[in-house]
This record gives sequence, C-alpha cells and structure tokens, in this order.
Amino acid sequence: MSRPLPLAALLAVLATLGACGDAPEATPALEVLQPAPLDLWIEASGELKAAKATKLVVPGQNWAQRQLVWMVPDGSPVKAGDVVARFGAEQTQLELDKALLNLERNALSQASKQAELEIGVGRLDVDIAQVQSQLAIASRYAQADFAAIARNVVLDAVADERYLGEKREVLDWRKDQSAARGGAELQVLSAQRDTVAMGVKTREDDLGALELRAPHDGVFVLATNWGGEKPQIGAQMWASNDLATLPDSRSLEVELSLPQIEAQVLAVGQTVELHPAGRPEEAFEAPISWLASAPRATSRNSPIKYLAFKVAVPTDVGARHAWVPGQAFQARVRLKSAEAALSVPNLAVRSDAGQSSVRVWVDGEAQSRPVTLGVRGPARSEVLEGLAPGDAVVLAEPEPATEATP
Repeated sequence: MSRPLPLAALLAVLATLGACGDAPEATPALEVLQPAPLDLWIEASGELKAAKATKLVVPGQNWAQRQLVWMVPDGSPVKAGDVVARFGAEQTQLELDKALLNLERNALSQASKQAELEIGVGRLDVDIAQVQSQLAIASRYAQADFAAIARNVVLDAVADERYLGEKREVLDWRKDQSAARGGAELQVLSAQRDTVAMGVKTREDDLGALELRAPHDGVFVLATNWGGEKPQIGAQMWASNDLATLPDSRSLEVELSLPQIEAQVLAVGQTVELHPAGRPEEAFEAPISWLASAPRATSRNSPIKYLAFKVAVPTDVGARHAWVPGQAFQARVRLKSAEAALSVPNLAVRSDAGQSSVRVWVDGEAQSRPVTLGVRGPARSEVLEGLAPGDAVVLAEPEPATEATP
C-alpha cells in the first residue's frame, strides 16, 4: 500500500501554512504519495463442498408428500447401509386406505354384475327351453296327416310353429345381447380394478420406502435450496426432492460468492487465501478454478446479486487438516500485487459522469485533478495516470472557519 505522509512532513506543511498570518487557516488532511508495495485484497465467505458427491433424495414415487420426522445431524460420518433419515406419510396412508376401499367396492361390483348376468342368462335359457318344447310339439302337429287330425288343428300347429320359431330367435338374440353387454361391463370393472390395484401397489411401495439409507460410506451433508436454507425436522417435502449429499472427501472445493459490483475484477487463476472460519492457522493459497457465467440473487428479500466462484482444495491440504464438507470458510482474493505502485484511499476519490478525480493540495489550495484508476480494493485504489510521487492528496477538507463571538 502507498506510504502516507510522514508526521514530520505533515507538521512542516501545517507550519508553512500557519506562517502566512496570525490566525492560520484550517488545513485539510493530506497524504503525500510515494511508490510503495501494493497488495489489494477483497474478502469473501463460503462453504467447503465436495466436487464429487452422491445425491440423497426423498424416497417415494410420483412426487408423494413426505414429512421429515428424523435425520442424523448435518455433517455426521455414516457407513454404507446406515439409516440417515426417516419420513412420515400421513397423506399417502389416507390415499392407500381410500384405494383399498375402492378395490373392495370394485370386487363387490364385479360379483354383483356376474350374478346379475348369470341370473339373466339363466332365465332366458328357461324361456328358450320352454319355447323349444312347445316348438317340437307344434312341429309334430304341423306335419300330421289331415286324414288323421282335424284340418284346423293342423293349420293352428303350423301357425304356432312359425310363431315359436320366431320367438326362439328373439330369445337367442336377447341371450347373446345380455351376455355381450354383461361381458363389456365386467371388462370395464376389471380395468378399473387393475387401475385401483396399481394405485394400491404404488402407495404400499411408498409407505415401504420411508427410510433413507446411505449407499456408501461418507459424510451426511444437508442440501440447501436456492435461498441457502436447509431441511428441518417436521418439514413437508416431496418424493425426489434433494435432501442431502454424501460427498467424496478426497475431492474438495470451497464455493464462495461476492456481490456483483465487487466481483467484476475476478478471473480464473487469481490467487485466493482461504482458511476455515475461526481457524486462520490452517490458511492456504490456491487459484480460482471456476467462475459463474452470471450473478444471481440469493434471497427474495434482497435485490443484490452475487457471483459464485470456486477454489479447489489441494488433496494433501484437506487430508492434513481432516476437513469435511459443510465447514464455513473465510477467504481473501488478491486483486493486485506490485512491488512499487501509487495508490490512493477510496475516500479521496470522486466520480462524476464516469470520470474519477481527486483533490490535490497545491500552493495552499485544493485543486481537482482527473485520474485513471486501476484495480480498486475495499480501502485503496491503484492509480495509473493523473498523479505523481510527491503529490499531496486531500483526504478530507476542513469545515469552514467560524468567527468567534466577542
């Protein structure tokens, strides 16, 4: 960072100004610029994550509703096959009970329809048998000799034979129609039964999948939604929602973010100094390995957008400190490093229509001078053009002097 004006030099400036009269005018706070080592950093925070991880989702099918009733603590080491979460499914149980009731109703409807069909066909068979018997008698009389039986009897038998034959055809048609209609209705009921039975099986499978087990060894790390919130006991969730991950601890990275306005200077390859929150003795440096293509909001209540970036953790570093995903990390991103450069405090910089300027103290008065700035840090900014070593930059101008009351 640029060296501020030494105390002796500052006192000399004040003495020179004060020699001009009995009551010296107030002098602004100044900083005399000199080339000096410059290190500009910006601070960020983030979380340690695994570059490779197995997703753990809420069990169930068809987005069935679940209530999280128990889970292991966030960050807990688990073994393959361990139960990591349990869910309740009151809604699914109600749906299963309803589906089982519908299945019973369907079975009763099929039995009733089958009995109705058999009774109807049985009655028609009785009618057909009666007509067939009458038709046989009529046929016998219709073929009798006029010499043996009265002519009118034979003629009546012929008429009866024709009528009974037509009646037999009608009864046969009604039997066929009744069987076809009854069979179609039974097919509809059977299809409905298959649909209901499928729903019963789905819900039974859902209720049988209320425990979530770890597929392999790892650390149980709860997932976060877009607002950064993690699931809590009692939360209502849906099947296939992300619950947690089992990260691969051999492949770690720190995911960080900065407000959009501060992240404009970030680039892949920039050096970042990181350490777990509260443990600066475990600090290490590594380059930015990934930078998001666009910033995004992280809260519904704030319009500020943040740009995400990642830093890969060297395998030996993570193993040496036994870091686990989910740990909070602090970071400083190096924006500029130079052995000798001019810089000014940000409080001295003014901006008007995109042009930056500073006030320089010349011959006892402050003059505005346009400057071209380089990298801007949280407190100081690099000066590329407009200032030279020895220039006295005004940091804060004094309040106007007031006359004393006699």
